[in-house]
Amino acid sequence: MLLELSEEHREHLSFLPKVDYAVVAEFGRIALEFLRKGSNPKVYEGAARKLNVSSNTVQHGVEGLTYLLTESSKLMISELDFQDSVLVLGFSEDLNKLLLQLYLDHRKEIRTILSELAPVFPSYHNLEWRLDVQLASRCLRQQIKPAMTLKLHLSQDGEHSNQVLQTDPATLLHLIQQLEQALGEMKTNHCRRIVRNIK
Repeated sequence: MLLELSEEHREHLSFLPKVDYAVVAEFGRIALEFLRKGSNPKVYEGAARKLNVSSNTVQHGVEGLTYLLTESSKLMISELDFQDSVLVLGFSEDLNKLLLQLYLDHRKEIRTILSELAPVFPSYHNLEWRLDVQLASRCLRQQIKPAMTLKLHLSQDGEHSNQVLQTDPATLLHLIQQLEQALGEMKTNHCRRIVRNIK
């Protein structure tokens, strides 16, 4: 599976061939720090002074490298696919090898960081429902106004919470159709391939 880079990311990475390989390795270290602790403008400013360029240029270079490493790690692309993905950037062979080495050295750590950053959502525990139908009111003697009340029991980290939702049957049917369509989409070969690569 090849990694597709947008024009913006290619532009950000175009700064890498203009600097020494030691600087690219340092950018790799800064990219990992960026993933662990977030952005640090002081680091960008210090590197920009040393390289005699703007801090935005350094920041974009680090962000481009971060994107390249995180997307490659997320998809767990092979060495050959990584080389083919980077080849389209037109870098020298030595720089391509350096980027490959950065990827191989840090992909497990990057995946660990990304898994820690992923949000943990509550999971389904139980569902209670009730159908209410209003048959008449003071204004209208004959009317049928149905409403579904759902009490959704969720669990997260051993703690239980409840969400009460109310909707009309037409909206509920539409929601069911959308969920069934999403489940059907998950059975396609394309989605199975994506899920297999994410794991």
